[in-house]
Amino acid sequence: MSSFVNVAAYKFAELTELAPLRQELRELAKSHRLRGTILLSPEGINLFVAGCREGIDGLLDRIRSIPGLAELEVKESLSEEQPFNRMLVKIKREIIAFGIPGIEPARYTSPRVTARQLKKWLDEGRPVKLLDTRNNYEVQVGTFENAVPINIDDFRDFPAATRLLPDDWKEQPIVTFCTGGIRCEKAAPYLESTGFREVYQLDGGILKYFEECGSSHYQGECFVFDKRVAVDAALQASKIDQCYACQAILSPEDLQSPRYVTGESCPYCYRTTDEAKRALIEERHRLIAQVTHPLPGSIPYDNARPINVPLRFDGAELLDFLEGMQTHLSREDWRHACEEGRVVCRHQKVMPGRTVRAGERILHLVPATLEPDVASNIRIIDEDEALIVVEKPAPLPMHPCGRFNRNSLSYILEEVYRPLKPRAAHRLDADTTGVVIFTKTREFAQFVQPQFERGEVSKTYLARVLGHPNDQTFECDAPISAEPGPDGIRIIDANGSPSRTSFQLLRTFDDGTSLLQATPLTGRTNQIRVHLWSLGLPIVGDPIYLPDNRLGVYKTLTMDESPLCLHARSLKLRHPLTKGIICYEGDSPTWSK
Repeated sequence: MSSFVNVAAYKFAELTELAPLRQELRELAKSHRLRGTILLSPEGINLFVAGCREGIDGLLDRIRSIPGLAELEVKESLSEEQPFNRMLVKIKREIIAFGIPGIEPARYTSPRVTARQLKKWLDEGRPVKLLDTRNNYEVQVGTFENAVPINIDDFRDFPAATRLLPDDWKEQPIVTFCTGGIRCEKAAPYLESTGFREVYQLDGGILKYFEECGSSHYQGECFVFDKRVAVDAALQASKIDQCYACQAILSPEDLQSPRYVTGESCPYCYRTTDEAKRALIEERHRLIAQVTHPLPGSIPYDNARPINVPLRFDGAELLDFLEGMQTHLSREDWRHACEEGRVVCRHQKVMPGRTVRAGERILHLVPATLEPDVASNIRIIDEDEALIVVEKPAPLPMHPCGRFNRNSLSYILEEVYRPLKPRAAHRLDADTTGVVIFTKTREFAQFVQPQFERGEVSKTYLARVLGHPNDQTFECDAPISAEPGPDGIRIIDANGSPSRTSFQLLRTFDDGTSLLQATPLTGRTNQIRVHLWSLGLPIVGDPIYLPDNRLGVYKTLTMDESPLCLHARSLKLRHPLTKGIICYEGDSPTWSK
């Protein structure tokens, strides 16, 4: 015996005070244990709700007491099971998303044709065009005989799709139809606004037609947006289903396929794990290309660059602090920026002479920012529920810094993975290429990042150096300065942090260079570069650690300069899901061959 009453209704009316109304309807629905969705907007109400008869009647009585909704008409059916999982009451801009200004069904709708009138027209063979305004997957379940689908996957695409209709339709009678009629309230007037002369809308939609006329002139069933998936002409739940993953409509035979997994896959979208991963990575690469062509920092934008005051600058004068932070601007540049009001703290201008305090956040406002070009050939090596493993090109900073903000790896990945915000588990220099790991959530980050901090991650690098080492294997344990010097460069310092790197000679080249494998056993900034420089084997292309114990300028290389020949080849760590050790390895760069 059917125990759940299912109602569907909508009405366009000018509604106000939506927030308190939303709260009242939520409490009313909850008290009667109703489930479904109610959409409220300034243009009206749209609802799909199921529950006991008493609860449904109480809800409808309250809604009909709202000014403008007294004539709310309801389509009703019965079911043995509750077709909805929860109760939602939402405030929306539109009760049916369309996005075209000027289409206001509360003020004007196209002429309606009743279900019985349409059946009479079809019985008589009246020349009329039937236009199905629903999404393609709904049409797949069933539609009127000889109806023309608008061929869309989202109702917002309807206006664009109408441009493909034949021109001679503008002079012929058209009947638009959908599930319950709400979409036609906007579709039909839109057609009129674009030159179609005789447009009607099926009053009450397919569901009303089923109720009054059965299956006459209709083939198949009608898709509905609840657990029933579809109903037949008697408004009884169908035996078909829908794939959660790809939205395909599934027959009883499809549901028996071994490739059908509830909530995961069906015969139409099933892939092996390897196939699915390849498809995912291909899609990531497509999005990376989309985000980086053009580079996000190559389009002028207004940028607010944050500079946090560390403890060592507590009480310092503003210009001393800014100069000491080793920014790319000179002291005079900063003075000029202050005078123009482009240095602020807590929405107030900051002028030279002001004292800064540890923990303060200074913003440097830079209008029409243009960033230097960077390498964009970012490659996803692997991805799962927890980790994103990336092969970083160079030059490309890991994070916003100095002259770079949007042209950084973290910014690009945030755009690609939105709404996720991937978190870097460690870092590479802007000029270093190779394997980098990002985590997808804070919880996974809390498992992975400490492994780097505790030195539990095995890392190997490739480096091409000037000169040939005397030994096949060797180590360097020279301590490295804990803080950068005035020029921002770290060097060997007897009082510095303990540091240790092991090296293995892989091959020598006729040009006097060698290829080494480097394994850092500690994790100091620029450790491999400093150690090789101290051994008289500077890395080819290094702009800082030069031959003959000379030091260059701290900078990020440009796209036109020769690359730094340092590459993070592999990482081995404990995976946050399996808790087992896993190794990720990237490709070898061309300079290593």
